[in-house]
Amino acid sequence: MADFVAKSVNKSAERTLTTPIDTLANFQTLVSDFITNNPLGCVSYTSGGQTIAGVVRGTEYYSGKVVYEDGLAKTVGPISVKATTSSALTTDISTIIGTAALSTAMGGTPSHDSNGENYSITFKRDSVVVHPTRLTAS
Repeated sequence: MADFVAKSVNKSAERTLTTPIDTLANFQTLVSDFITNNPLGCVSYTSGGQTIAGVVRGTEYYSGKVVYEDGLAKTVGPISVKATTSSALTTDISTIIGTAALSTAMGGTPSHDSNGENYSITFKRDSVVVHPTRLTAS
């Protein structure tokens, strides 16, 4: 497969993107397009009397981090967040950032940590499992 590099794990390959996916919305568009258009030509199958599409979203969760920094931009504490929907994560992050009592308790100013955003799609023989691992602020 062109542009894919075999990994040490059996039947696994990775392609490093020259430009990372920059927003959660763009990532979700990519995933939806993949599920809708089925570019690998995965076939549907029957399980328990029901037809299962060739490509389905198996697992979905979103995580992010709010970092509190002091006046010298030194991290004084992080809060990690995990949610089952992107809108829940956005609400959670906004609520944390907007809570003055947390800022006082943490001793710093909050900001959404969007550095090092990672997204992954795991392909299995019978499904596609999508794992957006961190939210990009947009």
